[in-house]
Amino acid sequence: MVVPEELAGVRVDAGLAQLLDISRSAAALLISEGNVTSGGVALGKSAKLVAGAALDVTVPERPDPLEVVEEVVEGLKILLDDDEFVVIDKPVGVAAHPSPGWVGPTVVGGLAGAGYRISTSGAPERAGIVHRLDVGTSGVMVVAKTENAYTVLKKAFKERTVDKVYHAVVQGLPDPLQGTIDAPIGRHPGHDWRFAVIEDGRPSVTHYEVLEAFGKATLVEVHLETGRTHQIRVHFSALRHPCAGDLTYGADPRLAATLGLTRQWLHARQLGFTHPRTGDWVEVSSEYPADLQYALDLLATGSA
Repeated sequence: MVVPEELAGVRVDAGLAQLLDISRSAAALLISEGNVTSGGVALGKSAKLVAGAALDVTVPERPDPLEVVEEVVEGLKILLDDDEFVVIDKPVGVAAHPSPGWVGPTVVGGLAGAGYRISTSGAPERAGIVHRLDVGTSGVMVVAKTENAYTVLKKAFKERTVDKVYHAVVQGLPDPLQGTIDAPIGRHPGHDWRFAVIEDGRPSVTHYEVLEAFGKATLVEVHLETGRTHQIRVHFSALRHPCAGDLTYGADPRLAATLGLTRQWLHARQLGFTHPRTGDWVEVSSEYPADLQYALDLLATGSA
């Protein structure tokens, strides 16, 4: 393509976005990959366009970010297999479902790779997902297999009739030893990828009780009344007792290194819900994974 007169002197990323009718960030990505050249020379995004110059643009094929990749996900365990649902033990580093920007393994892909066929409404990439755990959080998670289970469990999570129990190791010792954190959560005003306690956030309620105190840190049991993104991490950070290892929300990097933590010490310990067909109460728990158990053992023996 040839640069028209009206784009002379315009930055390459801005001009390319107009010429191809794409976003500026998409244009910048093409440029950063070396896919935009003129006279055989790759252009930088801040270079200025020259009227009449020929631009050679290569647009590579990109995988669909919402495509479900069937794969065996290491560490993904089946805790309970029912005709209506499957309860899994989600390992750290696994997302609930595919999404733009995520290229790692997913629960949906892992179940497909294990031979599970989920038949529910909604987007195919979110098949059966009625609730989520953060990528960096491990533990028990339920996935609906049938349309009936999907409908009933979605409603149960929305109406807060599900008992969600987490264990977390937080820095210091919370005071009181048992309490409720009732503070609204919303997107952090200065960081899109973080959340914070803010005045006009969504109502968020966390109940906790201390299980064991180790001096530098404390093991707490947490019951969630609401299910906001990063809720436990944000609430304890606001109390100045961030989850150990959670550098995003103010944890001490030295303690994290001492404990061998590369993520927050946070685990979905137990999940209780009404069976979507029989009405019986179902309760499933998950053991601590190796990295969290190692950190806990160091604290318990006074080695940290």
